[in-house]
Amino acid sequence: MSALRYVTDLYWPVRRETREVRVGEVGIGGVNPIRVQSMTTTDTQDVKASADQIERLVSAGCEIVRLTAPSIRDAESLGEIQAELARRRIRVPLVADIHFTPNAAMIAAEHVEKVRINPGNFADKKKFEIREYDDHAWVEEIERVAARFRPLVRRCKQLGRAMRIGTNHGSLSDRILNRYGDTPAGMVASALEFLDVCEDERFFDLVFSMKSSNTQVAIQAYRLLAARLAERAPGRPGYPFHVGVTEAGDGEDGRVKSAIGIGALLEDGIGDTVRVSLTEDPVREIPVARALARRYDDRCAALAATPAEACEPGAPCVDDPFAHARRATRVLAVGAFELGGGQPVRVELEFGALPREAKAAADALSLSLAVRADIECEGLLVDCETASAPRLGELASALVAAGIRAPLSARVPAAAVDAAAKSVARVVVPVSSESQPEELAAAADSAARHGIVIEWQLEGRPASIPALVDRVLEAGRRVAGLRTLFAVASTLPVHAARALVACLCARGAAEAPVVLRYRRAADAGDDATILHAATDLGALLCDGIGDGVAVGGFDDPGRALDLAYRILQGARLRTSWTEFISCPSCGRTLFDLEETTARIKARTQHLKGLKIAIMGCIVNGPGEMADADFGYVGSGPGIVNLYVGKQVVERQVPQDEAPDRLVALIQRCGRWAEPS
Repeated sequence: MSALRYVTDLYWPVRRETREVRVGEVGIGGVNPIRVQSMTTTDTQDVKASADQIERLVSAGCEIVRLTAPSIRDAESLGEIQAELARRRIRVPLVADIHFTPNAAMIAAEHVEKVRINPGNFADKKKFEIREYDDHAWVEEIERVAARFRPLVRRCKQLGRAMRIGTNHGSLSDRILNRYGDTPAGMVASALEFLDVCEDERFFDLVFSMKSSNTQVAIQAYRLLAARLAERAPGRPGYPFHVGVTEAGDGEDGRVKSAIGIGALLEDGIGDTVRVSLTEDPVREIPVARALARRYDDRCAALAATPAEACEPGAPCVDDPFAHARRATRVLAVGAFELGGGQPVRVELEFGALPREAKAAADALSLSLAVRADIECEGLLVDCETASAPRLGELASALVAAGIRAPLSARVPAAAVDAAAKSVARVVVPVSSESQPEELAAAADSAARHGIVIEWQLEGRPASIPALVDRVLEAGRRVAGLRTLFAVASTLPVHAARALVACLCARGAAEAPVVLRYRRAADAGDDATILHAATDLGALLCDGIGDGVAVGGFDDPGRALDLAYRILQGARLRTSWTEFISCPSCGRTLFDLEETTARIKARTQHLKGLKIAIMGCIVNGPGEMADADFGYVGSGPGIVNLYVGKQVVERQVPQDEAPDRLVALIQRCGRWAEPS
């Protein structure tokens, strides 16, 4: 386990302590709520269009608005936009987004409340050059970059402007890439070089970001930065963080990916302002960002008067929070599927109460699943009371007759295990502080005698988990051949699951597989369900925790199955469809990203396992495409470059021809399949 600490408490929600940074009239960090922001997609030199879009964003609840300033003329236009907003009596802080142009940054600082710079390209051009740097050359390069950056720091300090040091995974400088590689460590090192200059100038009005289109990389980079900052200034409030997943895409996939990355960080108390980057009208980003932020603002308010509940599991829940590694577990057979070990994370449906009409329920389920033939239901769970357990056999037979091979499991009271065991592949037994040891021991004995798996579902807050783990381990201690899974049911599911895994490790049961369960609340809207499920499941999956995921509470079970697979894809653990890495558009974009993304999706979304990047310009394009198989990048008005990996293979392709040329390129590379 790394000695670096990135979070106050792994097993209880505690917001990271930060200083307040004022951006105009809006405070970020400190005791402020989590702020919501977005970015315009208009040409910054089009003052009216930019002001119109800002007005719509503010009406939607956006608290800070960013505009791109790729040139001196764009930077000068920021003053005109401020004047137009003042005429309309719209009060909102503006942020200038700077890439490649320090001179534009100096002008922009005159007109906006915050300047965002990218350490990867503020003083460097990206050429993907391979070069070895000795210590002397390395120091010389740092001094050169610092000399380029220092005037802006002094000007922002003089004018009372804030600054965001915003590192992007896709635009690290060649120097950083040569020493650190394309890693979270490189992202953090890049940002800290710029922090050194700011602190040397006694300039502290700073916000940091560590963005990536890869959710795992984003989470690891933010965590590592939090740890490094705490190491630099122990015991002192840190700098606020702007959190987000860049190039998240559009539609449900974009929302799932954003919720995984942003939600996982907010679960750790990391994040003071959020931006959801969707390839859509930026106004549509605001409700998503507000929903994510509100969940944690509400939680902080609810827990403000509650003392933290100490949980001492006795072992770490993950070996290294700054690198993804799936937790090592044993393999268990549950019906036709194996779960745990090197098997893919399995997907189960929670079907709800045991239906009275078995055949009708099985037929309806078969119809719902048939619509989603590209994904498979790998388990089915029903809730069953003792009196209705004999009817489980009827449902099992109906499922087989309907062509559903997903193994049937039943959630039953401990006393009903023996009655249910002959009809199912697994029993799920809820365990709370009220559960009696003799009932749990009898349930374990019944499961072992019938040769089925028992899943202990531990119910309670994180601090109660250690005692419950001890109780069920004792219940099964004398039962030969017992095959065991674990899950939690908690109002703090991420923290409780971490406590579970840490306790299992401390008590010699480290290899026991864990199922992650999410059930839709009866009063939850569809958008909230997507965001909450993606956070609660995705945060743990990115920690390496989870051998199966189960989603329930939907009228349409196939819809629940679809969401579970999208969460696994967003967490980079199972790929079921083409993955599109598409940026959210801004004033630098050289074509209509929404329309173009839709066109390319229509042609290529059946290519399972393929990653396609669709980028409006070259700022992050080639870098974020390091993980993509093919890239479509704007290189000029109406002109596109096509990539294989990071290599340009076709230049100056007219935009109208580019989708066809991309398909032809995929075909030439042997990655094409005709849609079924």
